Amino acid sequence: MFTGLVQATGKVYSLELQASGATRLALESPLLAATELGASIAVNGCCLTATSVQGNVATFDLLAETLRLTNLGDLKVGSLVNLEPSLRPTDRMGGHFVTGHIDACGSVDFFGADGADWRLDINVPTEVLRYVVKKGCVAVDGMSLTVADVLPAGFRIWIIPHTLSVTNLAARQAGQRVNLESDLLAKYAEKLLVRA
Repeated sequence: MFTGLVQATGKVYSLELQASGATRLALESPLLAATELGASIAVNGCCLTATSVQGNVATFDLLAETLRLTNLGDLKVGSLVNLEPSLRPTDRMGGHFVTGHIDACGSVDFFGADGADWRLDINVPTEVLRYVVKKGCVAVDGMSLTVADVLPAGFRIWIIPHTLSVTNLAARQAGQRVNLESDLLAKYAEKLLVRA
């Protein structure tokens, strides 16, 4: 379980196809130095298991399904990713409930300055858009964000300077894919209502 509060960015150190068919992703960040073998780390919001840790570099095995359903397959050596270690029972819950299980990828329609503020518009598949509500929560590349407006094909978010400075968002451009995880509580509510 995660909060969607990104604690650091990491840089892709290597991305290699293994003989087993899995892809091995190595990331470098000071945050990863404290990672234990087998620990869960949200990488662009996708829950991955650390398979080795050497200094500031941790590796993760990516299955074909992960590459198909997320934007991790778009990464290149040097790409920045958002990182968040899993919650401990004593941690403060500051964002929202994020599982690290990506629902789908959306695409950046617009990201840039809008007056004195920064605006992010994302096109979203209909299976995710139905869980998005104005002033509700959504995780975008692992960032817990508040929906400012629901658009016909997606949603709009206003970005505060702190988020821009501590995440990989500043490098985002129109057309790029982002990982989306809709609100877990909305999905459970829908399932309960459909049963009734």
